[in-house]
Amino acid sequence: MLKISQVRKVFNAGTVNEKVALQQIDLHLAPGDFATVIGSNGAGKSTLMNVISGGIIPDQGSVVIDGKDVTKLGEHQRASLIGRVFQDPTAGTAPHMTIEENLAIAYARGQRRTFSLGVNRRKREIFREQLRLLDQGLEDRLKTKVGFLSGGQRQALSLLMATFTRPKILLLDEHTAALDPKRAQLIVELTRKIVEQHQLTTLMVTHNMEQALTMGNRLLMLHEGRIILDIPQEKKQQMTTQDLLRAFEEARGEAFAEDRFILA
Repeated sequence: MLKISQVRKVFNAGTVNEKVALQQIDLHLAPGDFATVIGSNGAGKSTLMNVISGGIIPDQGSVVIDGKDVTKLGEHQRASLIGRVFQDPTAGTAPHMTIEENLAIAYARGQRRTFSLGVNRRKREIFREQLRLLDQGLEDRLKTKVGFLSGGQRQALSLLMATFTRPKILLLDEHTAALDPKRAQLIVELTRKIVEQHQLTTLMVTHNMEQALTMGNRLLMLHEGRIILDIPQEKKQQMTTQDLLRAFEEARGEAFAEDRFILA
């Protein structure tokens, strides 16, 4: 479903501020794969997500989604293939629009027709049905402006919008990091439910070691723009957070110290 081959990206090339963000990255996700991604700050996680989404075009290599080479395509040209949820709950929704208007945007994503925010009775019932799955009571608040929702509710709505049209690839960019522990856990469980129900091919960046171990069927470790470990489900199911830290230290060849990592 996703094939990244020999991808390289350098920022400020040829200057004193040159930064090699990705170094010959090779990654293949089969349909239904759910890979979690960890790595210290500057490891290349955000750059990798942006290369997949089209926000950044790589200097070398290729990105293929569902058999289509999208390497040189921009974000808007990949919109029908990719769903994405960001760390900031405000990033995936339009706060001055209502819940149903936001869902109408998601509903129309990638469709080859003149876009309209019009919501008829059929669409409204579809929206209510999908919102019930969130268990947030939003199905009865279709006319509420999204800006009045809590951070957890907005992130739940963002997740629904990102998966509404069953994207080929779902990108989750630290999507629970800005939430309190209780709401973060709710979003984790909702993520698990939606991904499993629709068998979505998913890449999830997280700083939470426990999430990295318990979510998905693969765990990737990035360091200095390289994938230094690719841990399959059978192995990661048997690992503790301390095992994961040790594996990271061994792969890096140095002691690990990163305040942003959460052990539990």
